Amino acid sequence: MGNSEGRGRRRDAARPHHPFILVVVAVVLLAGCSVVEGISPTNSPDAAIDRAGTVNVGDGRDLYLECHGNGSPTVVLVSGLGDSAEVWNTRLDEAGPDTPTVYEDVARFTRVCAYDRPGTGGSRSTEVDQPTTAQISADDVQKLLAASGEKGPFVLAGHSYGGPIIRLFASEHPDDVAGLVLVDALSEDLQAGLTAEQQAVFEQINAPTQPGAESFDFATLVTEMQDSAPVRDIPVIVLTADTPQLTPELVASGQLPAAVDQEFADALWAAQLSAQDLLPAKFTDAVHVTDTRSNHYVQLGNPQLVIDSIHDVVLAVRD
Repeated sequence: MGNSEGRGRRRDAARPHHPFILVVVAVVLLAGCSVVEGISPTNSPDAAIDRAGTVNVGDGRDLYLECHGNGSPTVVLVSGLGDSAEVWNTRLDEAGPDTPTVYEDVARFTRVCAYDRPGTGGSRSTEVDQPTTAQISADDVQKLLAASGEKGPFVLAGHSYGGPIIRLFASEHPDDVAGLVLVDALSEDLQAGLTAEQQAVFEQINAPTQPGAESFDFATLVTEMQDSAPVRDIPVIVLTADTPQLTPELVASGQLPAAVDQEFADALWAAQLSAQDLLPAKFTDAVHVTDTRSNHYVQLGNPQLVIDSIHDVVLAVRD
């Protein structure tokens, strides 16, 4: 079983570069094609069918789900705060046409699914009251996978706010989870590195700007994670951004709330790095990748690293 005294193994990875906090960043959604060399799917007895549409999860609610590819284990991609499934099949404006996208390339070596949480940008799922919680979202993952008929156990990859969601799911449904990839995941330990005033600013910059948009209470999330059971002994890779998202240029641009000054940006960056250093020890034997050459959105700044990390966990599960 995983426990808080486990030791993470650090692994550095040199990858292409792109210029952290947990605030949602607007990106242009440009789906595209790419090729993964040397990776082949493991066929299941029955070829899985591609799907893209809503799934009824009860209580008059539908959640949008897309699944493509064939093979086992199925990978489930869980987005960060405010991001729909589309973020996993997105290229940055400055990325070339040959830049891979996580969703499409993972589908080349195993089955992959992504879904829209209610209130995320462009969400195709039934709206719910906000703010929500990571526990509610983890419960939705369970309802969605059960109602969809997708077969586990699953490898889950969670970005930012998606990190606590997949940790809670893995803690509560150990038989349904074969491995985890945490992509610059939000951790309850971030709180320890911020003053009460800084925590308030952190919540301010993560607050929704549109009615009904996804939001959460940080103190509630901290309590949920501190009260959760350890994740059992499974393959885990932790990816940590090594480039701050709150750059001096962005802080000075006037685009952020007035309380976001360079002192706050530096404090948040230090708190995040400290929290990330503690995160691998929450698992039995996690690999910690710190040379990611990306800001908070590693799946956009360095998608190949995320693809490779998912592939490594998939292979570990198959073995």
